[in-house]
Amino acid sequence: MTNNGLVSVESRFSVGETIDRLVETVTNAGLRVFARIDHAAGAHEIGAPLRPTELLIFGHPKGGTPLMQDRQLAGIDLPIKALAWEDARGQVWLCYNDAYWLADRHGLGDASRAAVAAIAAGMAKVVAAAAGVDQS
Repeated sequence: MTNNGLVSVESRFSVGETIDRLVETVTNAGLRVFARIDHAAGAHEIGAPLRPTELLIFGHPKGGTPLMQDRQLAGIDLPIKALAWEDARGQVWLCYNDAYWLADRHGLGDASRAAVAAIAAGMAKVVAAAAGVDQS
């Protein structure tokens, strides 16, 4: 992770398959998928080139509500988002905002500490599963 708060994980799969796997993983975990945005398809609509790039927006009120109760402005970063994209070498990446970085960004305190830790652990788990990364 760099100081911009993004966590990037290499995926063993295409962008589409990575997002498909993420959808399956998060829904099996009881989370809601709010939107799936195909940025490359949007670029194609205007005749512009863009390597495969898809955004998934997902979450659950149980995770995000404590953050917003602590600092309501945290809602600008909720629900959670993950971006799968293909770089110039053809490598696919799955990226998301680090929960602890978001906590720092919004000045979250003790009231949301457990929720931030749960989001961080949950994101690491679902992203690893979607990207085909062994966590052992």
